[in-house]
Amino acid sequence: MLSNNLVRVKFARERLVPHYIDENDPALQDVAKLLLKLFRESIGRTRGELEEEIIAEVGDTPAQVVEQGLAKLLDDRCDFAVDSGKPPDEIREKIFMISAARRAAGTFDRAEVLAAAAQELELTIEQVELGLFADLKVEQRLMKFDDFTAEQLLRRYNVALAQSILLRSTGMTVTIEGETPARFRQVFRAIKFHRLICEIIQAGPKAYTFRLDGPMSLFSSTQKYGVQLANFLPNLLHCKKFELKAEVRWGAQRKEKTFVLTAGDGLKSHLVDHGDYVPKELEMFAQLFRGKIKDWDLSGETTVLPAGKSFWMPDFVLEHRKKKERVYLEIFGFWRRTDVEKLYGNLKANLAEPFILAVSESFNIDEETAKLSDDIYVFKRSPLPAEIVERAERLV
Repeated sequence: MLSNNLVRVKFARERLVPHYIDENDPALQDVAKLLLKLFRESIGRTRGELEEEIIAEVGDTPAQVVEQGLAKLLDDRCDFAVDSGKPPDEIREKIFMISAARRAAGTFDRAEVLAAAAQELELTIEQVELGLFADLKVEQRLMKFDDFTAEQLLRRYNVALAQSILLRSTGMTVTIEGETPARFRQVFRAIKFHRLICEIIQAGPKAYTFRLDGPMSLFSSTQKYGVQLANFLPNLLHCKKFELKAEVRWGAQRKEKTFVLTAGDGLKSHLVDHGDYVPKELEMFAQLFRGKIKDWDLSGETTVLPAGKSFWMPDFVLEHRKKKERVYLEIFGFWRRTDVEKLYGNLKANLAEPFILAVSESFNIDEETAKLSDDIYVFKRSPLPAEIVERAERLV
């Protein structure tokens, strides 16, 4: 994403309007190609050398903020590492010890100190000089660059600009309509995957509104949650028709502003659209279930279920092969304790069909509730299909 000094916005009363770039601008396409060439040819060079090259080509004044933003996005795709024959702190310690001893003896010659250190460390003099400060950021060397095209870079800029605004959000509301059940499942799973706290409201026959708490509304883990909220955005961009409204606190004085993003803004996700993506943990559980359980079928083709004034989309539905009785299942890989208990209370009071919430013991769910109720299943490392089926049979 873009750092604070690279985020370009304007104000329209209480609205915050990003300065999106034109992806088809020939001048920007040339800049993108130039920057990509610099990064591709800089494998093995230091970060400092690469930064000097970028400044020489595109400048470092406020007038070149877009170019600097594009370079920042490419820098995020780089792997830099310390390149030294010995740990730099070990080399420095050896140099300082030899230098102190030579000065105490009344003689000091830099070349002789380097030669003595090289001999004791079993390195060449050049390796000693290069490794002396190799752990400084500017001295780290580019080891790998995750390449992509100029078109992808320009698309990524606009998305990164919107993401950088969402980092300052106190909350956002997303309305999606006209999507297939598979797409809605994908959005639901992306919300869970990014560990977001969400309330769902039906907004029409094929429309749902998601209320997501923002990082600025929490008392702890603000930055980490803000990154998760921003990282969810590329998943949303796969939808054909949506509207996002976010309340943000902007500037040093944290003035309240509104940020609106719709499908009409034309932002394109840089993530591959995997359709109805299933997280690895859920896929592993499903494989284990189908390999061990004979009397029940497990399906991930779930639908949105009404639960009082809100809605719930479970991960799986279990169906008995003979009796055709159903039990809905959700597995929690991460969630705050209060939200699990809130969801459980809502489902218990409003869901007509039986359900099971499988929750890691690390969430510290109330033990008495878990012992007395078959619809709360607490597991240690991963949920066991046999134990879940045992509870499902009692529930139906």
